[in-house]
Amino acid sequence: MIKSLLPALLIACVAGCASITAPQDAANAARGTLPDAPDSWAMASERIGPVEAGWLAKLEDPLLDALVREALANNRNLQSAAANVQRSWALAGQAGAALSPSVSLSSGASRGGNIEDSGADSYSLTGQASWEIDLWGRIRAGNQAAVLSAEAAEADYVYSQYSLAAAVARAYFLSIEAGRQAETVQNTLNALNETDRIVGVQFEFGLATSQDVALSRSDLARTKASLVAAQGSQRDALRALEVLLGRYPSADVEVRQDLPPVPAPPPPGLPSDLLERRPDIIAAERRVAASFNSLDQAKAARMPSISLTGSVGGSSGDLTNLINPTNIAWQAATSLVAPLIDGGLRESQIEQASAEQKQAIAGYGDAVLNAFQEVEGSLDQTVVLRERAVSLEEAAKEANNALRIANLRYEEGETDLLDVLTIQQRVLSNEGDVVSIERAQLDEWIALNLALGGSWE
Repeated sequence: MIKSLLPALLIACVAGCASITAPQDAANAARGTLPDAPDSWAMASERIGPVEAGWLAKLEDPLLDALVREALANNRNLQSAAANVQRSWALAGQAGAALSPSVSLSSGASRGGNIEDSGADSYSLTGQASWEIDLWGRIRAGNQAAVLSAEAAEADYVYSQYSLAAAVARAYFLSIEAGRQAETVQNTLNALNETDRIVGVQFEFGLATSQDVALSRSDLARTKASLVAAQGSQRDALRALEVLLGRYPSADVEVRQDLPPVPAPPPPGLPSDLLERRPDIIAAERRVAASFNSLDQAKAARMPSISLTGSVGGSSGDLTNLINPTNIAWQAATSLVAPLIDGGLRESQIEQASAEQKQAIAGYGDAVLNAFQEVEGSLDQTVVLRERAVSLEEAAKEANNALRIANLRYEEGETDLLDVLTIQQRVLSNEGDVVSIERAQLDEWIALNLALGGSWE
């Protein structure tokens, strides 16, 4: 009977597998909820072409290269993401285990008898096999959902690597900027020390007032406070970088003194290509496909399940006769279990899977729209920051010219010290702005590469 059932069951099993949702079908369903993407980016005005890999190399900074490699090897959050990938594939393996027959072997030995007798030995050896025929594709759907979830975890891990490389670069640039800001304040402090010395000499000869002395000392004290704050900010930036690297935050990591030049903006490619390239969008797409298969699994759970079981084994009072054919017995059986009343459990599971599918589709749409926004915003800010940098450099240049003229006029007695000190503070502010805009341009360049899904390698 079992032999006559097997061909029909296997054919039905294959037919049931065809109902499992393919990842591409789920992706098409998810993308159908998105607004139409334009043929090109709205804010892209130059360098239209495919996205390039290896943004880190374009900075030509071996020290930053080494720091990124160190972070990828030691960062705790990245190690957690890697462990999650391993866990996800282990779960996929567990979900797929039921597709194969389960075979086990058991053996035993015992001794028993009446109290007055010496007793007798008994030995047993039994092999058992069982297999649930996946007639409706329930097990395969669950396995496919687990595999797709593992692929999503892998894509998340890749994006975590991209994000970590970008975070290290930003922290590195911030540390350099903090050092430059402290250097700028130190230069201003040196200039104010010289001004204070001159004012002191002039006061001794009656060429300066006590008000000039007080003003000079006031600005000198305020600038000293600014230097202490700038140096503290630099140490904070270094400690933040060290945490990303997996080091103890002792603020002694080595960084270069000057910010690297800002590379040309990367070619942005096409908006439609972003869906195939950004790892976080790929992860969201895999989750949508997994949710479709989870729904298939929940629906198939309403159908009857068919299992084949068999056993062969023997028992004997003599270990040497254990495998004697006369002591061996076999048994084969098939069973069908059909759910009748479950208190609405399976229907609730279908509703849950359906809601999770809607949630995954909405999450995918949100991830895509956020990605589009990041690219468009970054393309826009790249132009904005470039134009601001030109104006701020001009402002710093003219402020230095004004300070030079004010110093000459003060030495000739044509202006008072307050004008000189006011312009000195403006120079300090403008030079700090120039350093900040340089770092902001580098940060935006990194953000654009990350938004486009470009890898650092």
